[in-house]
Parts: sequence; structure tokens; C-alpha cells
Amino acid sequence: MNSVGGLLAASVISVQNSCFIYPACQKCFSRLILDSRRFNCLKCGCTGEAKDASYRYRLSLKTADTKDVFDITVFGSCLDPFFGVTAENLQRYIQAFNQLSGETNTDASPGVLVQAVETCFIGKRFIFGV
Repeated sequence: MNSVGGLLAASVISVQNSCFIYPACQKCFSRLILDSRRFNCLKCGCTGEAKDASYRYRLSLKTADTKDVFDITVFGSCLDPFFGVTAENLQRYIQAFNQLSGETNTDASPGVLVQAVETCFIGKRFIFGV
């Protein structure tokens, strides 16, 4: 799963998603279905308490090299240095912020976070393993 078929040097044109983390199955990394008390993985059947769900980064980007435009999704801990925290900790910060601000959409990232991610990535050139 971590094998790299090639390298692509490309500039980020846009960030395609505003939710950069997701509840992830610890066995297969698929998105978990969460309710107020439990989580369930539809792919491998893993279940547990919602409070024990782990989180991973998922950042979808539109990129371009000198010839083509590509949609690239970056997963996992390789994004830790850009966010400065693990996905687990960022989820805690977002939950605390949403509680303080009265935000009811639990999937929403604060607008200031979306702006910061756009500033960090858009217009910058990266080397992606594809």
C-alpha cells in the first residue's frame, strides 16, 4: 500500500475538501461510521466505542505540472509536519473549537483552518509519490 510507482513534481492549484481528517478503522484505514456511542467499519466489520475511534489525515488536492492537471489525495501521518499535530490531536482541537463556538456540524472544520491549509498548500510545489 505504501509502494511508490513514481514521483510527480506538481504545484497545488486548489484544496478540494474542507474536512481534512476522518475517523479511520485501525485495521484497514477505511472511513468509520460513527454514531453517538459506537463506530463501525463497513469494510472489515471492526466495531468499538465512538470515543475510541482514531483519526487520519485525508487532504484532496488539485495539482498541475507543466503539462497536465491531477487530482491527488494525501493520506496519513506524512501531513503531521504541515499541520503541526497528529490527526488525533487536530480532531480534539476542532471538537473543542466547535463546542466553544456552538457549531453543530461536527464534520465542519473552522473557516480559519481551511484558510490556513489553503495558504500552506496553494501555489506551492511539492513532490508526490504516486
